[in-house]
Amino acid sequence: MAPDIASEGAWFKSSYSSENATNCVEVADLTGTGRVAIRDSKDKSGPALVIPAESFAAFVTAVREGRFPL
Repeated sequence: MAPDIASEGAWFKSSYSSENATNCVEVADLTGTGRVAIRDSKDKSGPALVIPAESFAAFVTAVREGRFPL
């Protein structure tokens, strides 16, 4: 369950998400572990994907550079 992974205050949505957006993911930096957790913002008590922080940073960089055309 996601709440066991990080405190509720550690989760955040992208600054591109509006306050009322419903199709979002949230991310939590698992400080000191070198990992980040990702969860569905609509299911805060559901599962979370935990990946290396380096991999998440590479993904964010690729998105910003437009490597994933729609």
